[in-house]
Parts: sequence; structure tokens; C-alpha cells
Amino acid sequence: MQINETIHKDYTGNSGVYQLVLPLNMEVLIPEDDSVRLLSHITEELDYKDLNMAYSSKGRNPVFKPKTLFRVLVYAYMNNIYTSQKIEVACKRDINFMWLLQGQTVPDHNTIARFRNGRLSGGIVEGLFNQLIIKLSELGEIQYENIFIDGTKIEAYANKYTFVWKKTTIKNEQRMQEKAKVFLVKFNKEFNADIPLDESVVTTETMQKAVDFLKKKQVDENVKFVYGAGKRKT
Repeated sequence: MQINETIHKDYTGNSGVYQLVLPLNMEVLIPEDDSVRLLSHITEELDYKDLNMAYSSKGRNPVFKPKTLFRVLVYAYMNNIYTSQKIEVACKRDINFMWLLQGQTVPDHNTIARFRNGRLSGGIVEGLFNQLIIKLSELGEIQYENIFIDGTKIEAYANKYTFVWKKTTIKNEQRMQEKAKVFLVKFNKEFNADIPLDESVVTTETMQKAVDFLKKKQVDENVKFVYGAGKRKT
């Protein structure tokens, strides 16, 4: 009987060499004017009362400080990182995210998603961002000279009649004009009408005159319209 054994390669053989050159203090790697320091300073002064109330007062304390998770989330948005999986990876690999965590365990993507969709709901995130903008304005970091539009997705009514392309509109308009001119010529001849026909374009006002003519003819001749199967009238 043959037994297949899987041999796992050891990738930690040279780890000691790299450990010697890694600095133990991350402070030396982050410039003093880095945006992550400004974010940490400003968010330290925010009022987190509503956010803390989103957690139950009974039981053990949360594993991750709500204030720290909010900082991580804001800094991720500042760097165009939006999915919870990518934020988790950034916390493991990016030195600035590690600095924000201050030695805390890296939150997994499920924790980040629950925090964003659960704890920050009910207007909590709006209140925190409002405080953040006020603080930035007081420090002169916002000049209110630019307008930013978010990428909120709105459900579309994808009906084929809700939009048309410009070229299609122009083509259909030309065809409609040709049909309208032919119709009005036959209309004047058949009903002995005198609807003015401009050679260049048929306007809605011209078509309305034809409709008014038919309505007057209906009243004068006491024409009654019938509907339904077997009641069609020429």
C-alpha cells in the first residue's frame, strides 16, 4: 500500500535575517506631517458618545476600540480603499494602518463590515463626519472652494423608453417629419381641409390644428366613435 505524504516547505528559514533590520518603533517611519498623524489628532477630539451607545452596556468590552475602527475606516477612504477585505489587508501590510491600530489585533473583514453597516448606522457616521469637517475647517484644512459628488448608486428604471441615443433621436425625427408631411397632404385632400404645411418642418402646432379640425368635424356631423370587437368603424 502506497502512502502519499505532502511535504510543506519551510519559508521561515531566513526570517531571522530580516528581523534584524526591521525597526521595532514605527514612529521613525512616519513623517511628522503625514496625513495619518493629522487624522489621528483630529479624531481624538471628536465626541464618540453616540457611537459608544451603539454597543451594549452589558457583557464584555468590545475587542476593538470603536474610535480606532473609525479612524481606520476614514483613513482607508482617504486612500481609496473601500471594501472590508482590502481594509483588512491594509491593516496587515501598511505601516500607517498599523500605527493607527497602536498594537491592537488586526480586525478581520467581517468585523469591519459589521462595524460599518451596523454600529455606524442610524445617523452615527453622518454625525462623526460632520464633526470631522468642522475640525478640519477650524484648522484651515478645508477652504470650501471645491464641490465633491459622491458615487452613490441609485436603482435605475431600465425601460427601453426611458432613454435614447442622440443619433437615434435625429434619425427618428427625420422619419417622423417625412411621415407627417405625407399625412398632412392626404389629410387636406381627403377632408378638404386647409392645414398650412411648411416645407421645412412640421410643428406640434400644425398637428394640433389637424386634431382640432377633426374634433370640430365630429361635432358638426354628429360622429360617434365606437369601441370593442365587431364595432370597428371606418
